[in-house]
Amino acid sequence: MLYQLYESQRALLAPFSEFASASSKLYDHPLSPFTHTPLAHRISAGFELLHRLSKEYEKPPFNINSVTVGGTEVAIQEQVAATKPFCRLLRFKRFTDNGPVLEQMKQQPTVLVVAPLSGHHATLLRDTVRSLLQDHKVYITDWTDARMVPADVGPFHLDDYVAYVQEFIELIGPEVNVISVCQPTVPVLAAVSLQSTLGRTVPRTMTMMGGPIDARRSPTAVNNLAMNKSFEWFENNVIHRVPVNYPGAGRLVYPGFLQHTGFVAMNPDRHLTSHYDFFLDLVRGDDESAETHRSFYDEYNAVLDLPAEYYLDTIKTVFQDFALVNGTWHVKGQLVRPQDITGPALLTIEGELDDISGAGQTRAAHDLCTGIDKSRQFHYDVIGAGHYGIFSGRRWREKAYPEVRDFIRRFSAEPAQAQLPLEAGSAAAPSRPAARKAPARRRGAA
Repeated sequence: MLYQLYESQRALLAPFSEFASASSKLYDHPLSPFTHTPLAHRISAGFELLHRLSKEYEKPPFNINSVTVGGTEVAIQEQVAATKPFCRLLRFKRFTDNGPVLEQMKQQPTVLVVAPLSGHHATLLRDTVRSLLQDHKVYITDWTDARMVPADVGPFHLDDYVAYVQEFIELIGPEVNVISVCQPTVPVLAAVSLQSTLGRTVPRTMTMMGGPIDARRSPTAVNNLAMNKSFEWFENNVIHRVPVNYPGAGRLVYPGFLQHTGFVAMNPDRHLTSHYDFFLDLVRGDDESAETHRSFYDEYNAVLDLPAEYYLDTIKTVFQDFALVNGTWHVKGQLVRPQDITGPALLTIEGELDDISGAGQTRAAHDLCTGIDKSRQFHYDVIGAGHYGIFSGRRWREKAYPEVRDFIRRFSAEPAQAQLPLEAGSAAAPSRPAARKAPARRRGAA
């Protein structure tokens, strides 16, 4: 019922939002006579602010058309490498006619970025992808808004998320390096654990950034909410059915608008100040600052619905039972055993000021992955960075990314390895070289 009320409100506000947008232009366009009236800039700024507060925000594009590799600008084409009901695997293919640069790109490591399925779209990692493309072949998981998936497709559980990651690792092959940002650190660690236990393809490296591997450490407000409320509370208060005007009508979801309300409620003063500053920037004619505000909130306000089963599974498994760190997590009947991982190197990254995943939560992966030699385990704290700063913005580009790049470059140069199947409770078996088949490449592409 709440979701339907929200949709009715959104439909009611849509004409007013468009009116505000048109009115803003009326008092700002150089050919309009209203532009020259007293207080025109303030009126235009007020209408634009009203428009942006009431408009619907759709999923933004990645809009990565080119990057610089070896001092040469190369073209980027976004391709769909695989399609699943709840996710697309995207590849950012790089093209150039420069022979030496092409050869350089072909030798660069392959990276799978597992984007979070926690409210925002994968485009939130645009800056992450753009940086990685300078030195890597890049794939990313592009999760589908649950309200767009027909109910007859069936449910999507946390176990299915893990299975998707396993499938994508197998698809890309043993040359893959996996980067997980925030929420997916847990299912990615589970996926690589299962691949190791079963002797299947494993990545050469694992980079885990700002995720709740062990949410008991330095709990944040997000952790406390999940831990202090009962499972039944979440079932009864945040789960709703998709209205009839979407393809996923009838599907149970955690709606994006509720998640967005939670995001804003964490720092209401900061958002209020940001919008007031935006109004002042418009009045002063500071177009650069105003555009920065627009770009941020175009991304921040674009949210998606989460499948109810997946969300509730995550609450229980990660934040209430702590099943991964307690060694009690079974995925489709198979026990998750991080200690069975021996092949990949491990890098964990945390932000000094992270208020989403507290200090030590991601670093806990080292305590679980006891099969990885200590010489292949690393941790890096991004000083001065909050949660978003570890994968986006200046601190990501200047501090975190060089660490990730050098780590992957060092360990991806080693021969690809696969693990022998391990019996539960046995010592780690020695690794063996894995057969590697070179993928077909188009001329001029990498």
